[in-house]
Amino acid sequence: MAEIGLARSAAAGTPLVGPEARIQIATVLGVWGMWEALARSGLFYRDIVPSSLKVFAALYAHLAEAEFYHHLWTTTYEVLTGFTIGSLAGIGLGILFGVRRFLGRVMDGYILALAPAPKVVFLPILMVVFGIGVGSKIAMAAMSAFFPVVLSTVAGMLLINPTFIKVGRSFNAGPWQMVSKVYLPSLVLPVITGLRLGLGVAIIGTLIAEIKLSNAGLGFLAIQYYEMFRIPEMYAVIIVIFALAMGANALMTKVNDRLGRRGMPNASDISGAA
Repeated sequence: MAEIGLARSAAAGTPLVGPEARIQIATVLGVWGMWEALARSGLFYRDIVPSSLKVFAALYAHLAEAEFYHHLWTTTYEVLTGFTIGSLAGIGLGILFGVRRFLGRVMDGYILALAPAPKVVFLPILMVVFGIGVGSKIAMAAMSAFFPVVLSTVAGMLLINPTFIKVGRSFNAGPWQMVSKVYLPSLVLPVITGLRLGLGVAIIGTLIAEIKLSNAGLGFLAIQYYEMFRIPEMYAVIIVIFALAMGANALMTKVNDRLGRRGMPNASDISGAA
């Protein structure tokens, strides 16, 4: 079937690769060529800019080691657990602050003051409270993810069409029915935006915590290779981190597309649930 589709595309004169993809491919090849040129130029100290062949060899060696997957799983577990906790707390409190506007106005000052603060300053406190194991890394990821999600949720709550809320109340919808049939369907786009940002900073927060003080994880592994001046191995770990981040972003895009098809709430949905 794939061959038939390719033949039809060729016969119709439709390019198999779009202009955007061609530019992206050309950019990747250009960056790779510049990297190799710098690696072979002798302008830098040995292995500061290693050949990509050394990096790929180190990456292959990592993927063949069982110990590497222990570090990979540790970071993945810390990020996903912390991201889930922070996101659920951000969505829940964001809806609460949107419904109870007086409470929301009271909390706005605290959230807006803490949101732009670098979360790494709280790392010593988290380590004292949760220890130097996975607990402090999960807490760091949760704290990092919480603020983008709660801010996006509150902003989305303020943009909900008041008619939807009036319809829900006129049908005597309960609190959970209002959340599931009115608030959440209206918050898909802002919440997904907050989740995207939250996932990115959760990954960063976890890696920073692992770099500062840890005995496992990709951040720990990268800083170990840096201290031993095993630069190709360090770059190989960074490639894995980028691949994980890109995969997570692609997954969020699919979730956004699927949830976005459901559209806004309507009166029949609300009345049927009430």
